Amino acid sequence: MTANRAFNAFAMAQSQFDKIADLIGLDAGTRAYLRTPARERRFTIPVRMDDGRVEVFEGFRIVHNDARGPAKGGVRFHPHETIDTVRAIAMWMTWKCAVVDIPLGGSEGGVVCDPHHLGPREQEALCRGWVRQLGRDLSPETDVPAPDVMTGPQHMLWMLDEYEAMRGGRHPGQFTGKPVGMGGSRGRLQSTGYGLVYVLREALKELGVRPDATTASVQGFGNVAQHAIELYGRIGGRTVAVSCWDEGRGEAATYRRDGGVDLAELRGMTDRYGGIDRARAEAAGYAALPGEAWLEQDVDILMPCALENQITADNVERVKPRVRLVLEGANGPTSPEADEALRGRGVTVLPDFLANAGGVTCSYFEQVQSNMNYYWEMDEVLGKLDQKMTAAYIAVADLARRQDLSLRDAAYVLAINRVASACRDRGWL
Repeated sequence: MTANRAFNAFAMAQSQFDKIADLIGLDAGTRAYLRTPARERRFTIPVRMDDGRVEVFEGFRIVHNDARGPAKGGVRFHPHETIDTVRAIAMWMTWKCAVVDIPLGGSEGGVVCDPHHLGPREQEALCRGWVRQLGRDLSPETDVPAPDVMTGPQHMLWMLDEYEAMRGGRHPGQFTGKPVGMGGSRGRLQSTGYGLVYVLREALKELGVRPDATTASVQGFGNVAQHAIELYGRIGGRTVAVSCWDEGRGEAATYRRDGGVDLAELRGMTDRYGGIDRARAEAAGYAALPGEAWLEQDVDILMPCALENQITADNVERVKPRVRLVLEGANGPTSPEADEALRGRGVTVLPDFLANAGGVTCSYFEQVQSNMNYYWEMDEVLGKLDQKMTAAYIAVADLARRQDLSLRDAAYVLAINRVASACRDRGWL
């Protein structure tokens, strides 16, 4: 699951946009405006390390578009982070917020670092430094960060604390994904993984397939994957393989058990970044396979829930004929070439910015709760999330049927039209 350094996520995001711009006949001005970010910040963050030396980290914040509301997007900590990956995800965030019809725009941030090798104090200093560089650009009315790859509730609370120290007062709506009890929303932790399964449930209904008659293989074992496996199991599905990054070996590994993985058992042998202890997994009866083996499993559903560019023209032929659905938990996990090949084989791809929109949808709920200082119970949050995700899937699937489009293309048509209309209505274009 390492990032492919030759792969350019932003070029892929622009290619996807260009295809739909051609399809809907988008005018030249709107096309030029929407295929690039509206604002970019690139900066450095000096951190005094635990051994006394100073290390300088590179950070980013990109706002792609905020015509529909304040920009919303995560903060990724990853050693292979690039500004183009952040640009791509900011763009995908714009479409994601539009396709689930929440009043937000798209942004994304990142820091080039490896949290595996940073102590808690160093990570806190990095979070506070990131906010100090951006404090004048952030506000609940302009740009609201959230957790993403290798960041979580504690990181958001450190960032919020630094922001409130800079601005004075309490501003809990400035960051989402905070700990419950400190301005966070119940259900935020589950939201992306559960949102995936709400969309999957609707797609299986359309295919006339019962969830309890399906099996799945999952790439990744972080927060999104774990909660997707949890809810998929509750509706009857059986996950037979999961993959994760093995930090000790410096490579990915897939763990398979034909009778199905035991989620609680695996969680008990997993580090905070989703790395599974190989020796304990093998002792518990799991077969340890190469990292890409998750893709080759004879299952009904593949769930790529790790990084971008994981199903490509080079490996799509290894997908078994039995696979009927690809459920994209990660951002950009399927290349355009692989996407076309899967469609040609009759595989339904539930596209990332629709399928994994549960996280940003619950972040929107968290903003609303934080700004009101009134917090909802778990059932209320998950009920509203289910309604939003189901409505978004039905709108995309209806358009796909009417215009004979793939679900990805239909989701893009819906989202780009909504954002373009907002820009025109504001008089920007």
